[in-house]
Amino acid sequence: MFSHLMVAYIFIYICLGLIGLGIILLFQMKISHNKEQQRREMYEQKHHDYFMYIQAHIEDKGALRLPPGKLKPLERKVIQDKYMEWIEQFKGEYRTHLIQLCRDAGFVEADLKGLRSFRFGRRLEAAYRLGGMRAEEAVPDLLQMLQKGKYTSLSIVIARSIAKSAENDEDVLTMLRSLLSHGKPIHHLAADIMLETGLDASSILMKLLDDSDPALVKVGLVAMWGQAVPEVMPVLGRLVGSEEKDVRAEAVKLYLSSNPALKDETIVQLMSDRDWEVRAAAAKALGPLHAAGSIPLLVKSLQDANWRVRHNSAESLAALGEAGFEALCQAALSGAGIQREAALQRIELVMEKVEEHSAIEQMVAYNKKRLIHDRYFGVKQPVRRVTGVAAVGGDYTA
Repeated sequence: MFSHLMVAYIFIYICLGLIGLGIILLFQMKISHNKEQQRREMYEQKHHDYFMYIQAHIEDKGALRLPPGKLKPLERKVIQDKYMEWIEQFKGEYRTHLIQLCRDAGFVEADLKGLRSFRFGRRLEAAYRLGGMRAEEAVPDLLQMLQKGKYTSLSIVIARSIAKSAENDEDVLTMLRSLLSHGKPIHHLAADIMLETGLDASSILMKLLDDSDPALVKVGLVAMWGQAVPEVMPVLGRLVGSEEKDVRAEAVKLYLSSNPALKDETIVQLMSDRDWEVRAAAAKALGPLHAAGSIPLLVKSLQDANWRVRHNSAESLAALGEAGFEALCQAALSGAGIQREAALQRIELVMEKVEEHSAIEQMVAYNKKRLIHDRYFGVKQPVRRVTGVAAVGGDYTA
C-alpha cells in the first residue's frame, strides 16, 4: 500500500514538473518573440531613410543602391520583407527593379541554398521567400521538391511560389499535375494558386480545358469563375457534354452563368440530365434567363427526386412573371406530394415579401401575383400586415 502511494506521489510530482517546465518555455518563447519584434521595429526605423530612397528612385533606369553597412541576419530579413511587400504591390518595371535588387543583395542566392537545408522550417521559409521575390531560377528546384515530396503544407507553399515565379505555361501545368497527383480534393485551392501567376491566364486556361486529365479540366473550370475569357466559350460548350460528372456539372454552371441564348432542345437535355447537379444548375438559370418557354419543364421538375432541383425550379417559376407564378399556383392546387409541397413553400415566400418592395414596378408585379394567388386560393387573412404606414380612408363621421 505504501509503495503504491509513493508511486502516485512521484507521478504527480513529475506531472507538476513537466507543467512548470512547459509554462517556463512558453514565457521564454513569448519574451523572445517580443524582443524580436522590438528589434524589427528598431531596424525598420534605422533603415527608414533607405526605404524612402527606394520609393523615391524606383522609377530610375539605373541600378538601385544596396542597403548600407554590414547587416545582421534579422536586419537582412527586415529589409527583404520590405522588398517582398513592395513586389506584391507593384507591377511592371517597378516590380522588375525590386526583383533585381533582391538578386543584387544576395537574398535569392541565400534562399536557394536554404531549399537544401535539413531543417523543414528553413526549407519552408526559403520556398515562401523565393516565390515572394519571383525568383524564376528557383523554379526547377521547387518543381523537383514538389514532385518528390508527399502532400504537406510545404507542398502548397512550393506550388504557390512556382506559380508566382514561373516564366512559361508548362511550369505552371507541371506544378498543377504534381499537386493533384496525390488525389486530394483541392481543385479550388489549385485554381487559386494558378491565378497568382504573372503569365497570361487565358492561355493557361485554354490548355487546362483541353487537357485529357479531368482533374486539370476541373481546375480550369473553377478558375474561370470571375474571369472574362471569351476564347474559351467554344471549349466550354463542348465540356457541357463531358462524360465526367464533376466536369460536366461545373461546365454547365459556367455555361449558364454566361447568359447564353438557349435552344429548346438544349434546355430539355439539361433538365433531363442524369446528374442532379446539372438539373439543379439548369433549373436555377432558367429564371434569370427569362426562359418563359421552359415553364412546363420547370413544373415537371417540381416532382424531381432531388430537393435542390425542386427548390430551384420553384424559384425560377416565381421569377418568370405572372405566367410562371400562375403555373406555380396550379401545381400547388392540383399537384400532390413533393410537387405540391415545393410549390406551396415558394408561394408562401413570395407572398411574404410585400414589405421588401419599394419601387412602383415591384409593387405592381407583386399585386398582380397577389391577385393570381387570391383567385386560386381565395381571399384570406393577409399573410403579413404592413406596419408604420398611415391608413387612407376611414370613418369621417366624427
